[in-house]
Amino acid sequence: MHWDGHPSHHLPLLLAARQYTFGEDTEALARYLIDDAPEGWSSLGTDLLVHAPGHLRDTLPRGHHEAGRRYAERSPSERLVITERSASRLNWAYVLHPEGIEVISTPGTARGPIVAWDTDPYVRFRDTPSLWKPGRPIPGTTPPQATTRSTAPAQPLPVSTSAPRPRAH
Repeated sequence: MHWDGHPSHHLPLLLAARQYTFGEDTEALARYLIDDAPEGWSSLGTDLLVHAPGHLRDTLPRGHHEAGRRYAERSPSERLVITERSASRLNWAYVLHPEGIEVISTPGTARGPIVAWDTDPYVRFRDTPSLWKPGRPIPGTTPPQATTRSTAPAQPLPVSTSAPRPRAH
């Protein structure tokens, strides 16, 4: 099963990373993912969950506890640059905005819906590209409270819209 790159894998990791590991600091998350890794990422891993509560670290990876992998170091002239032309080869794109993560689902799609940063990382997101359209509900369901955690109430799902550094105190 290929799960890396799909919303069901990336969104919970990114949401939990921003909420816990990066102390709700979108800029710090962006620096880690983009500025600190100019070569890009082969896969995102559970090292993004370093400061998340134990129940999240145990549950979100669904048995796949692996650190993220960056592509091999390249010279600036050899680095992969995503342009409008090369983006057509991508299956999914995630754009970090101040209000949330924009999910662009299919090659050639200009925009996607935004998943708010305060979305519960336990949401089960669907990986069907045709469901990820602007103006439509986010394709995901929140699991029952008893199967997720016992420390905080579930948040409703919005409908419109190397290891990481420790979070700053």
